[in-house]
Amino acid sequence: MTAMAERHSARTTAPAVSRASAETVAQTATRYVWAGVRLALGWTFLWAFVDKLFGLGFATPDGKGWIEGGSPTKGFLSGAEGPFAGFYQDLAGTAFANWAFMLGLLGIGLALILGVGMRVAAAAGAVLYVMMWSVALPPANNPFMDEHLIFAGVLVGLALVGAGRTLGLGRYWEKLPLVERLAWLK
Repeated sequence: MTAMAERHSARTTAPAVSRASAETVAQTATRYVWAGVRLALGWTFLWAFVDKLFGLGFATPDGKGWIEGGSPTKGFLSGAEGPFAGFYQDLAGTAFANWAFMLGLLGIGLALILGVGMRVAAAAGAVLYVMMWSVALPPANNPFMDEHLIFAGVLVGLALVGAGRTLGLGRYWEKLPLVERLAWLK
């Protein structure tokens, strides 16, 4: 083969190999959109934790933060309606409910923001969203569907697409020996 033919052959075959292994623009965009959704949902959990902890005057009135003696669960759960009202009203304001709720908000929020433990965060977040949905049944604007169920599904989707690997620490997390051994921690 002549030198010119070898150069031509290298030019025509090399791009095909790199294109086959390279990510398309659409795939890259998709990864970043899912990462953005992950970060946005993570922020909603983390913000709810901070607001309920300090009573910043958003969802939690000023001076009613958990560190000031307020209860992060009493107001919402006391107003429970529907078939599970008694269950939630009994939980309202208990130490168990307050601690479980606040640790859940913090853990889910941090996991989503950092992109680590996505399977656990998605499962815990989906359970929390479904529980919040079931506090007031039926929903005010639809016979059964509201944003809590939609967000629960989105959380599961985030874990399934590996959204923690983009703009997060998911790739590093998944290589930790413990996480490699216990796949549910991914």
